[in-house]
Amino acid sequence: MVTGIGALFALVEAIYIVLVLAGANTANAFYRFIDSIAQPLALFFPGLFPIANEQLNVLVNYGVAALFWLVVTGFVARLLR
Repeated sequence: MVTGIGALFALVEAIYIVLVLAGANTANAFYRFIDSIAQPLALFFPGLFPIANEQLNVLVNYGVAALFWLVVTGFVARLLR
């Protein structure tokens, strides 16, 4: 169950990355919904690696956040076994 939650968090981050890279309409309700979830889940990672290219910045920083959730929840799940 813990790894499932981590996978869900990582999936939200991945969807956000895809929406930004694809140039989704930021006024769209689905985009705003995903953005409102992805921002808090990214924790302190946005801005960790300041990159001038906005798309690469989102890819790296939110990608690291997605990997973080997968690794941490995988580790917690092993501890709980």
